Amino acid sequence: MRNRLPDWVKLPPMLRALASRALFVTAYLTIPGGCSAQIVPTSAPGASAQEVVAIEPPLFPLPPEAESADVTRFSFLVYGDTRGRRDGQDLQYEHSLVVQSMLRTAARLREGPDPVRFVLQSGDAVVNGGDPAQWNVSFVGLVNRLTQEAGVPYFLAPGNHDVTATANLDSPRRQRGLGNYLAAMSRLIPPDGATRRLDGYPTYAFGYGNTFVLALDSNIAQDSTQFAWAVAQLQGLDRERYVHLVAFFHHPAYSSGPHGGSVVERSTAVVRARWMPVFREHGVDLIFTGHEHLFEHWIERYQDETGQWKRIDQIVSGGGGAPLYLYEGEPDLRAYLAEGVADSVRVTHLVKPGPNRGDNPYHYVVVHVDGPEVWMEVVGVDWGRDFRPYQSARTNLSDPETGR
Repeated sequence: MRNRLPDWVKLPPMLRALASRALFVTAYLTIPGGCSAQIVPTSAPGASAQEVVAIEPPLFPLPPEAESADVTRFSFLVYGDTRGRRDGQDLQYEHSLVVQSMLRTAARLREGPDPVRFVLQSGDAVVNGGDPAQWNVSFVGLVNRLTQEAGVPYFLAPGNHDVTATANLDSPRRQRGLGNYLAAMSRLIPPDGATRRLDGYPTYAFGYGNTFVLALDSNIAQDSTQFAWAVAQLQGLDRERYVHLVAFFHHPAYSSGPHGGSVVERSTAVVRARWMPVFREHGVDLIFTGHEHLFEHWIERYQDETGQWKRIDQIVSGGGGAPLYLYEGEPDLRAYLAEGVADSVRVTHLVKPGPNRGDNPYHYVVVHVDGPEVWMEVVGVDWGRDFRPYQSARTNLSDPETGR
């Protein structure tokens, strides 16, 4: 079943924004010579230095989970690491380029069989999540463009810059950042008390069509409460309906930028040791992470309890606007592979980032779901418009013979 959008979604962006009575309104100017330019507010409406303003809810929210059970074809956007060089002072310029491209992609796909239904962001929205001005001035207004002009839901998993990297849940700095994150996302993620939300945590889930999505706080990857909640969510799923399981969080299980290679950060070590076995056990298909400001693609293959070969694709997409990184070297996965020997774990680095400036552009990915099949296109932005990480911009995320 293809996803059908209501008639108002087909309106031009300006009319949709006005129809929603959104506070965030975009104005257009006509420039001599026939060009048009867009004026974007440099801060969220009602912004103050003390309180983070909530991102506007989407014009086209996801329906209640049960109501989309028959949907099998749609798309979604994924990216990460949008923090800017002048957070708290100006709009995130590089992030604005990504958002503008996303709006064009959403418009292009709107009339087709797989319209964009939501956006996932894997963390590091701003440089210092404890500073309300950085959210209000630099980030919230841009995301309002996605929720109002494209009309799509927006889901953010917290990065270390948002809530700090500390494992101490009671740290005052973490609590400040977490409070600001929750304020910004208060109209976008499930509320406390909902079945798909871990109370008091930035940890939640949602189901749409044949796909289930789990958002985790990998800064506290070792936290037993979060772990138990996530496992319970996976254990309770209707696997007849949910053909695809997606997890997104900030820290990759393995990567080759400055946070990877010979470096094994605390969160990464916990993701490898604790979370990856759970993902294999429950058949998670896709993992989207950031932290590394580049693009790379890993495939982990393993045998399930029946002996059937399965795969997990880990996409590292950290090109949302933060300063770009370079390839630093391959991680040493010998211990990880030894621990996964019972599952015959094998890891392939399908796409490596480049070692030179200009190799790794700002970007995002478009994930297309079509029944049991999933494929992905990588969209480079600005000077990276010709980015072709697979010798093309597209790749299949499903094994032809098995679907996954």
